[in-house]
Amino acid sequence: MTNRAIRDLATFFVLLFIALGLRQAYVQVIAAPQIASRPNDPRHTLLDAGRGRILATDGTVLAATTGGKRRYPLGAELAQTVGYASARYGASGIEASFDRALESPEVSGDPAAQLREIAATLRGARVAMPGADVVTTIVPAVQATLFEQLSRYPRAAGVVLDPRTGAVLAIASVPSYDPNALDDEFGSLSRDPMSPLLNRALDGLYPPGSTFKIFTAAAALDSGTVEMDSRFDDPGYLTIGDFTLHDNESEATGNADLTTAFALSSNVDFAQIALKMGVDAFYDYLRRWNIGGSPDFQLPASRDSVPPKASIVPGELAQMGFGQGALLMTPMQMALLGATIADGGSEPRPFIVRQVVSGGTPATVSAAGTLASPVSAQTAANVARMMIAVVRRGTGTPAALPNVTVAGKTGTATNPHGRSHAWFVAFAPADDPRVAVSIVVENVGYGASYAAPIAREVLRAALESAGS
Repeated sequence: MTNRAIRDLATFFVLLFIALGLRQAYVQVIAAPQIASRPNDPRHTLLDAGRGRILATDGTVLAATTGGKRRYPLGAELAQTVGYASARYGASGIEASFDRALESPEVSGDPAAQLREIAATLRGARVAMPGADVVTTIVPAVQATLFEQLSRYPRAAGVVLDPRTGAVLAIASVPSYDPNALDDEFGSLSRDPMSPLLNRALDGLYPPGSTFKIFTAAAALDSGTVEMDSRFDDPGYLTIGDFTLHDNESEATGNADLTTAFALSSNVDFAQIALKMGVDAFYDYLRRWNIGGSPDFQLPASRDSVPPKASIVPGELAQMGFGQGALLMTPMQMALLGATIADGGSEPRPFIVRQVVSGGTPATVSAAGTLASPVSAQTAANVARMMIAVVRRGTGTPAALPNVTVAGKTGTATNPHGRSHAWFVAFAPADDPRVAVSIVVENVGYGASYAAPIAREVLRAALESAGS
């Protein structure tokens, strides 16, 4: 080999080592914080004995590290929402979304915190710094009631909000699982056809059925399409071209005003209302409510499924008017729909984490905010009056509470995969709303029979917890 060839080879290896050195420096110095922040990196929980706690609003521990193991005292009640932090399977839920805050500084990749740790170690005074505590808005008594009520059925979900602020008071999905046994059971859980790992409250997509008449009534009133004294004829069916739609069980409400059509849940009347509004106005109000848009929430959530505007024919629009067709909604979005009416036409921004407390110093993560104002206060007041009529004399009487005025709307959503889904959306007290709730029970039948009684008990628990 010539001297030149040896020199070229030596130069190549020098350049190669320089490149490897630069790459290593980039990974360890520049990219390290980003790499460390990946919530699905199992090494976090393997190394992080100082991981912070997740707490309910009253200080009840929802997640904590004890004896080198992550513990979840409420077990299945909040499994999908609090999530898990596993050395084998990574993290989910709040554990994933607030992973960086929960981690102790030596794991989080915070350079300043790591330098303090190194300095303390060199002084021989190293004390492990714990991660921050994440304080949620969950009210344990309401959470327990919601989960207990939903657990009477194989598959169900619910969301409870404070409509004044958007704070999530409770959220549950059934079937659930025990996060304390996650490592041992993850394989069977992930293969389970009942999907216990799925958070149905945030990611379940369902036809909303007649609960969506809250939207249609509000949009029609707000746009001037109908008035409160408008009257409608419902013979039990409506023919649109070669398509005929019917009321549930072929019930006919006859000639009725808007409140009666709403209280008795006439599909025919609300199909007529949607057709009278027209596609442009209907979709304008979907946009105002951000239905079909990206959810603005602290945890990952599915966006509602709304068919493309260009694809809508009269028959499809008529079905959307009463929550059927290709429209699919999450329980969270339906809770926000009810909360918007409760809050006078302002849609609250939902949040579940209100503070991160690090070293005893609390930092506000989320405060009350407004996503949008899709309808006027007058429109919201009129829809609220109709929702009161639903519980007083309409399909929602099973949701009534003594000495409390409840506003609500039932839904019985047909689907191609079995029996109807039962829905109920409500808020109370109707004259000063402090709680809004959305309940869905899969494949059981009427909303009045299955979802409304659950909502009643959850509203009762929430109002008792608030001292009402």
